[in-house]
Amino acid sequence: MSFVGVGMGVLEQSTDRVIIDLSRSYLNSRFRRSLDTLVAVLLLVALIPVIGLITVGISITSPGPILFRQRRSGIGMKPFMLLKFRTMYWAETRAGTVEQAIRGDSRVTPLGRFLRATSLDELPQLFNVVRGEMSLVGPRPHAVEHDRFYMARIPHYVRRFEVRPGLTGLAQISGARGGTPRIQDMRRRVDIDLEYIENASLPVDCLIFLQTVREVFESDSAY
Repeated sequence: MSFVGVGMGVLEQSTDRVIIDLSRSYLNSRFRRSLDTLVAVLLLVALIPVIGLITVGISITSPGPILFRQRRSGIGMKPFMLLKFRTMYWAETRAGTVEQAIRGDSRVTPLGRFLRATSLDELPQLFNVVRGEMSLVGPRPHAVEHDRFYMARIPHYVRRFEVRPGLTGLAQISGARGGTPRIQDMRRRVDIDLEYIENASLPVDCLIFLQTVREVFESDSAY
């Protein structure tokens, strides 16, 4: 696996322990945490009109709460409630449903289909970033039930919990976004996540964040 697909060919993988330790030091540093908070707050302020329109749209197009909350695992496997704009009919999303959405899923509302395709349903996770439960960039968090399932089948899966999960990540801009119907799909995503953990830096994070914008407009892997 390489960074070529995201324009990061200049960053070579290294087995040098010092380099890996420095990378993780950056990922869990106060500097990165402060930067995450600052950028998340600025984005929330700038996106107030968009958030307002989505809120109104959800409230008038389908009954139920505006936000969907789901228990996810964060750094150190500490659970937290991830926030999303609700994109499914509420009667079909209660009782802790964790079944992955599929293309053409009848549970998804018309507005929800647009929100998922553009990733606008993820905007409330900026609050998760402000609260310190997530970072702007990192391995995407999965439902706790999915974590248990994959940890029993992918030996190195647990290493994803060494850092805060991200609003976006290297896997999402490397073609590993969307559903994971096969074990090998998740294994590939985890491999990319671990590559990111071992090579992370501020320039890498900036490039991933910018690439995410392009991915949202060009990819059809989100449904």
